[in-house]
Amino acid sequence: MWNVLLSFSGLVALIQLLFLPFFPESPPYLLLQKEDKAGCLKAMKQLWGEGNYHTDFDDLMKEKAITKGTKIMNVLEVLRERSVYPQLCTMLLLLLSLQLCGLKIFETANLQESIIPYVSLGVSVSELISIIFCSSIIDRFGRRMLLCGGYLLMALMLVLLETSLLLSDRFLWLRYCSVILIFLFIIAYGLGP
Repeated sequence: MWNVLLSFSGLVALIQLLFLPFFPESPPYLLLQKEDKAGCLKAMKQLWGEGNYHTDFDDLMKEKAITKGTKIMNVLEVLRERSVYPQLCTMLLLLLSLQLCGLKIFETANLQESIIPYVSLGVSVSELISIIFCSSIIDRFGRRMLLCGGYLLMALMLVLLETSLLLSDRFLWLRYCSVILIFLFIIAYGLGP
């Protein structure tokens, strides 16, 4: 019944995709990144109801003043920063552990057992690539667009993956499409959600 479980995660992503456009951007993002004071206050009212948010707004303004001189680092600069090595090692261990996941899907796709470890390693590499790519584009596009786009792509990939797995006995080339769709699903997940 793993395919039902896989479909369930697609259903959750679809529900989130449907409701996400009705939520405002996060107030800190609007104020600190977009420098939209009116949008920040509007988002606070929309998220938390009517009230006086001047204290929260003032805290965000203080944070903005503190971080004004702070340089935003790109991916390579973060990788060179020694203070984040423990977090990077933890993230890399999690990514590398992905090679142990998804074996059942690859077996269901009737791939040769000798190929499955390499495909699992490819999933880990896909995750790493998507995280690096996402961290470099999130400031340009914002969280909302990446979340919506990621969930939309994930839902599409899950539908195509389920279809390719169901038809893989009839059409042998769909087995390899399943692997490609899993890579694309991981990349879509890393880009947004």
